[in-house]
Amino acid sequence: MNRGIFHTVVMLCLLVFATSCSNFQKLLKSNDVDKKYKAALEYYEKEDYYRANQLLEQVMPLMTGREEAETARFYYANTHYQQREYMLSAFQFRTFYETYPRSEMAEEAMFLQAKSLYNDSPDFEQDQTSTITAMESIQEFLVRYPNSENAAEANKMFDDLSAKLDQKSFESAYLYYKLRYFKSAVVAFTNFMRENPSSPFSERAAYLRVDSQYRFALESVPDKQQERFMEAVDFYQGFIDQYPDSRYLRSAEQVYSNTQSELEKIKKINPSNS
Repeated sequence: MNRGIFHTVVMLCLLVFATSCSNFQKLLKSNDVDKKYKAALEYYEKEDYYRANQLLEQVMPLMTGREEAETARFYYANTHYQQREYMLSAFQFRTFYETYPRSEMAEEAMFLQAKSLYNDSPDFEQDQTSTITAMESIQEFLVRYPNSENAAEANKMFDDLSAKLDQKSFESAYLYYKLRYFKSAVVAFTNFMRENPSSPFSERAAYLRVDSQYRFALESVPDKQQERFMEAVDFYQGFIDQYPDSRYLRSAEQVYSNTQSELEKIKKINPSNS
């Protein structure tokens, strides 16, 4: 492209942008509610959610009692959502369906409020208070709208968050194992399995409980070893009963074999314990 033509195109684009900004600034300063609302809708349809948000924020308080107020509030909430301002969108969508519980948009608002909280849920390493809040919001939506077209997605979101809590709980137990606090690891894995029986991490937790108990017994004083190795055997039996085709089966069998070897040593040293 000729440099002169390119320069002209760039200047025209800058001029259009400057004019657009100037018009928007004039709208912000205008006292014409209808003009602002109409412009907000136009920006919204063009997916310019930032400008739509700015205008809707100004006109909403001035539209109380008007028919358009309902749509304005829903759109305002959605402009936050589309800009990934999820805490703000969650608050605004809740405000919407509490203000307009019989609105045709109330169901979608309640779903998007739950989805906003879902999107705002942090990684499992962080505090999960907001994750629990999101799960409660999803449950509330499913109870109120069990036949919603968004029910399947809501259920998947709930499962995702539940798995995140499971991982958080599992990793807390696994930390004891990594730090070689094997007694605490056994307690933590046992609690995890009891509280999360259907968790995708339960199988691994069951295996690690066997290994933790073996290692705990190995480091115990001689008088306590036989009892603790026998408990490792019990954990192993429970593991293979529940997970006969486990991917950890060979590792668990090795731990069991090592446990039996240690028990044999104890019997040779203390025949009276056999």
